[in-house]
Amino acid sequence: MLTPSAVANAKPQTKPYKLADERGMYLLVQPTGARLFRMDYRRPGTGKRNTLALGMFPDVSLKQARERRDEARKLIADGIDPATRRQAGRLANAESFEAIAREWHAKHSAKWTPSYATHLLRRLEANVFPYIGSRPIAGLQAPDILAVLRRIEARGVIETAHRVHQYIALVFRYAVATGRASADPTPSLRGAIPTVPKVHFASIKEPARVGQLLRDLDAYAGHPVTRAALQLAPLLFVRPGELRHAEWAEIDFDKAEWRIPAHKMKMRALHIVPLSTQAVAILRELEPLTGRRQYVFPSLHSGTRCMSENTVNVALRRMGYDRTMMTGHGFRSMASTLLNEQGWNRDAIERQLAHAERDAVRAAYNYAEHLPERRRMMQAWSDYLDGLRIGADVVPIKHKTGT
Repeated sequence: MLTPSAVANAKPQTKPYKLADERGMYLLVQPTGARLFRMDYRRPGTGKRNTLALGMFPDVSLKQARERRDEARKLIADGIDPATRRQAGRLANAESFEAIAREWHAKHSAKWTPSYATHLLRRLEANVFPYIGSRPIAGLQAPDILAVLRRIEARGVIETAHRVHQYIALVFRYAVATGRASADPTPSLRGAIPTVPKVHFASIKEPARVGQLLRDLDAYAGHPVTRAALQLAPLLFVRPGELRHAEWAEIDFDKAEWRIPAHKMKMRALHIVPLSTQAVAILRELEPLTGRRQYVFPSLHSGTRCMSENTVNVALRRMGYDRTMMTGHGFRSMASTLLNEQGWNRDAIERQLAHAERDAVRAAYNYAEHLPERRRMMQAWSDYLDGLRIGADVVPIKHKTGT
């Protein structure tokens, strides 16, 4: 623990060195003789390590540095990144694009997943703030925004350019609503950036090949947790991120359903996944291995995190299915195609896939729409896959739309 005399008497050495205080604070002594108070902490929401400058001795005393440290720790406890708060504070009076964008981000990030909130801000920091961040938002025009988007387009990342366009538009709408700008110039840029080529995830849809894939999944000789994820993926056909983030607290064995909270879903609406008897059996077999942990599919390296986003795809590659043949996301396309061919109600299929709902309010309240039919469909789908797995000539019962 530092003392005032230790700080005052700290001598420079050939390399920088630290003198520890407490609660993450320390004195960094530079070869130049500069004595800098610093604090290491982890960013709220991301857990990533960061360092906060608390001032330079003797301009800032040890007592003052500790007071600043304690203020920062209170912000962290409230889920606020002190470095971000400081940046926003420096820009607050300028009404610059960056200041308003950070204010907008801070107000809305609570309803986003931490990873999405971080990713969005990083995109603005990398692609927008260096070019128009310091300029007053009220003075920005369509050509200024287009110049930013053209730089991104020139790198060949067209999808990023469209995403950034959306973010800039949201910031402008917020600025207009709060009286810092009179108009949003972004609508006039529609069509200025090339459209994003549609990417189709590789998927196997021919029944005979699906049967062989299922047999290969059952024969997977890797970790049993990975094997369970591979076996559940075709039965549940949720998005890969939803599957690997599944938690035991979300599984209701009595009701045979998995309720995915809204904050985990792409469309931010609660989603119910009916569990077939086959899916329940796989989960029951997995429960002794991971049931005491938070995640159904914990990381193989850390029990406090969920399975890596690459685990399922890597397992498929090891079984001989390259990215042009099958992907973790491809199980959704497989189910959608075959269920539609079997005549199931298209609305029930779309609801089970949790595809985008045009009306956000309707999406939030209709998570149980078509649920009785979806329960029948999910069980029939698992039974159908069982038939393909054993190589039977399966002729599924056709279902009329709307029944």
